[in-house]
Amino acid sequence: MFENNPDDRPLFLATASYDHTIRLWEARTGTCYLSFAYPDMHVNRLEITPDKGKLVAACNPYIRLFDLNSMAPHLPVRTFESHTNNVMAVGFQYTGQMMYSGSEDGTVKIWDLRVRECQREFRSVSPINTVVLHPNQTELISGDQNGNIRVWDLRADLCSCELVPEVGTPIRSLTVMWDGTMVVAANERGTCYVWRSLQGIQTMTEFEPLHKLQAHNGYILKCLLSPGNNRYLATASSDKTVKIWNVDGFKLEKVLTGHRRWVWDCDFSRNGEYLVTASSDTTARLWSMRAGKEVMVYHAHRRATVCCTLRHD
Repeated sequence: MFENNPDDRPLFLATASYDHTIRLWEARTGTCYLSFAYPDMHVNRLEITPDKGKLVAACNPYIRLFDLNSMAPHLPVRTFESHTNNVMAVGFQYTGQMMYSGSEDGTVKIWDLRVRECQREFRSVSPINTVVLHPNQTELISGDQNGNIRVWDLRADLCSCELVPEVGTPIRSLTVMWDGTMVVAANERGTCYVWRSLQGIQTMTEFEPLHKLQAHNGYILKCLLSPGNNRYLATASSDKTVKIWNVDGFKLEKVLTGHRRWVWDCDFSRNGEYLVTASSDTTARLWSMRAGKEVMVYHAHRRATVCCTLRHD
């Protein structure tokens, strides 16, 4: 079922659902080894800290941190409160000390994981749907409900660039190539806009239009560039499919079919060999990128599975 792979360490999966549970899985065997309920939480996004020891859940309107190595991993060890609406994005600087978040309250916030207070805040005009950190670790890129993409310079503490590919069309997802050379934005009309990312004057990033890709007829709910030398773009859609594109020419390589409802989220394994997806059909699925086929289905959630994240251990 799984290809021979030198990186065959255990692969762990976390999923969250509208059934108000978070589940942790051993991804290769499909075994759910921990499940915990959160009746007071609506989880929009899951992320694992760079040290792989903690899980963060972006909720409404707060963020909760869970210690996966503790004796009680189901109990949050810290709650970050400052947002006033759904938290739609969360992520980390590579050191793991700084966390960022974006919310439908129209703000992007910077947090120090060692304390609970918000350290800095950037205000957008409209609800934030997605935020990513540029690999240079000094710029955050946000996409909002009005179709604006903004670059926030963490050193200068200001918005250094604004892109508007389609006025009024919500940006649903953003992704940046691991080496910082490409940025992709996906919107609700099924279109991906691609820019070449260039290091400009005074180390500010400049964006050169590269490609426009009509990837789906429905919404794109998540776009994600693969890690390392695997030059692929995954697009997950309301049309029940995930498409895999080769970014060298943006040729369609594979269409992953099997989900019966919207596909909300996806995440690559660190080596790019596998992709996990989360869907309204209640399942998460693991796909072999080499074969373009499903290798595992995770059944346990009773309602839509809306977010997922993978980690090696």
